[in-house]
Amino acid sequence: MKNGVILAIVSSLVFSIMNALVKAVSLSIPTAEVVFFRSIIGTVIIFFMMRHANVAFSTEGIPMLALRGVLGALYLITYFYTIAAIPLTDASILAHLAPFFVMMLAAVFLKEKPSKKTLALFPVAFLGAMLLVKPFQFSSYSVHALVGVLSAGFAAGAATSIRYLSQRHHAYEIVFYFLATATVVSIPLMWNNVVIPSPLEFFYLVCIGVVSLIGQLFLTKAFTHENAVVVEVTRYIGIVFNAMWGFLFWAEVPDLLTVFGGVLIVASCIALSRSKGR
Repeated sequence: MKNGVILAIVSSLVFSIMNALVKAVSLSIPTAEVVFFRSIIGTVIIFFMMRHANVAFSTEGIPMLALRGVLGALYLITYFYTIAAIPLTDASILAHLAPFFVMMLAAVFLKEKPSKKTLALFPVAFLGAMLLVKPFQFSSYSVHALVGVLSAGFAAGAATSIRYLSQRHHAYEIVFYFLATATVVSIPLMWNNVVIPSPLEFFYLVCIGVVSLIGQLFLTKAFTHENAVVVEVTRYIGIVFNAMWGFLFWAEVPDLLTVFGGVLIVASCIALSRSKGR
């Protein structure tokens, strides 16, 4: 098994733990505030890691680093919002639509042309997403699920930018820009809606910041070792991890539409990884 694949699996496990913590604390803490704590804690830690490793800030490529930061911040906000609003498994499946968005963005910005088989798989994944969103069942229809789809788009933009930046910048610097930007973006969103966390909630928030940074480092390293699409598809194991936490802690049992939609999305993305280069 390639190093990049192993790193992607480990990052998925770590991020699933973060997702469970986010789900728990979001019962009382607003999404923007969770994003703020997640980001500010990680920013401080990664800054000292850069100092310890003698990693200097670049003087070139700042606009792309900033763009990666903005895309990552928007992904965090939309994804954390989705986790708080719908079952953990559903949120995880929707976020993992990212490989299809990666393919589209990679074709435009990285000049990686998708194959005919890849293009044929798009409708299958779209059908899977619609089964999760449930647009024709108004009693079940959820705008929250649409925000989950949007989070996948932002995640894809961030992944594509990481692949580009990893050839030119140290992983620590890429992560620093992401977290620092997310901190700045979250402040105005939480300004009039701050909730003072209890000791337990504060402990959860600190854990989210530390655990998510560990996951981000593993993920960024994975992108430096392997193709962006392969990494994203490998991370589908995260759906299993998230489903496990959702069942254990919140007794979340996916309905048939969710299971069928999830199967379509996962199967199409596995086929997507196999079609690359054909």
